Amino acid sequence: MLARSSARALLRRPPFPTGLGGQTPIVGASSRWLTTLGHRRQQSTTTADATANANDQDVASIQDNVEHQQWARQVLRDAVAAAAPRYTWSKEETAAIYHQPLMELAFQAAQVHRRFHNPSEVQLCTLMNIKTGGCSEDCSYCAQSTRYQKGTGLQAKRVETVETVLEAARIAKANGSTRFCMGAAWRDMRGRNNSLRNVKEMVSGVRAMGMEVCVTLGMIDAEQAKELREAGLTAYNHNLDTSREFYPSIISTRTYDERLATLGHVRDAGINVCSGGILGLGETDKDRIGLLHTAATLPSHPESFPVNALVPIKGTPLGDRKPIDFTSMLRTIAAARIIMPATIIRIAAGRKTMTEEQQAMCFMAGANAVFTGEKMLTTECNGWDDDAVLFERWGLQPMKSFAKSAAPAS
Repeated sequence: MLARSSARALLRRPPFPTGLGGQTPIVGASSRWLTTLGHRRQQSTTTADATANANDQDVASIQDNVEHQQWARQVLRDAVAAAAPRYTWSKEETAAIYHQPLMELAFQAAQVHRRFHNPSEVQLCTLMNIKTGGCSEDCSYCAQSTRYQKGTGLQAKRVETVETVLEAARIAKANGSTRFCMGAAWRDMRGRNNSLRNVKEMVSGVRAMGMEVCVTLGMIDAEQAKELREAGLTAYNHNLDTSREFYPSIISTRTYDERLATLGHVRDAGINVCSGGILGLGETDKDRIGLLHTAATLPSHPESFPVNALVPIKGTPLGDRKPIDFTSMLRTIAAARIIMPATIIRIAAGRKTMTEEQQAMCFMAGANAVFTGEKMLTTECNGWDDDAVLFERWGLQPMKSFAKSAAPAS
């Protein structure tokens, strides 16, 4: 419209410019004026056409956006109304849920949580490092890699004795933990027959206490998984960490498919899969969606899905990373709850940096497990006494071993 108004104003001028005093037409100037007028008319027409086309595109874009929002809301409604877990999520559907307005996403996740779980129950897990340091992997976030030992100052140690581990499990149980997890800084279990024998003894001993027991030992094959199952192992942790696309920028010594293969061996052996990710590695929302999509489209959903916030450790390649913002944690937890409704969602590493209110928001949005105790492998952990106060204040109670309630207690 502005271009057309300018053209009309131009046409109201005298037909020809005049010389001094307005007496004699200046022919050269008149010619230039006509040329300029024609050019401006052409410009105004072109601009008007471009504006009209842009307006048409804007209308189409708005229409597409409205239709997409309607579709995304329907995806959310269908997910919230589902009576059982679903394993056929598309990446677009996962993204539609993840990108819902955060308050709505958290509210809907709370509804799902209350349909599949007792919202007052939270699983208390204690994690012990039974083999510290000396790992040949190059995971950019981990202090236990030999590649970063000079910068981190972490010294490798021998495998803990069976009795030392069982005593730690007894202490954890006395403090209210119902699941005892053991981690070893190994790439895999090849050639570790003696170590595997000791780990199986640890598993059997912890299980004899009436506790759930989980281990994370790196990659294992089908036979090793079977041996651990026979020893009484409840769950095996092997995190996906992030999306398939972003993964190579964090780890080069183990492929994404190797991680999936280990999860397959665990699942085939009849052991519960514990597999989640780490936020704050430098990934984008798209990568978090990729992580969620991969977990939610496994042959069966992980029994537990740990959501870790990177704890930057000086001396590692990611040692200077800024902590992930809390809203990304909350959004990931809520989306995970909706697309994996029966899974236990665990707030893992990084909980120490959360306020009590932030933790409560995570529990309301679907988280129902935490790590508690003296340490998280090489980083700080919320202690049992602190968690006892937290649970009392917010009306939470420890989930019993092997007895996750499917509905609120009457």
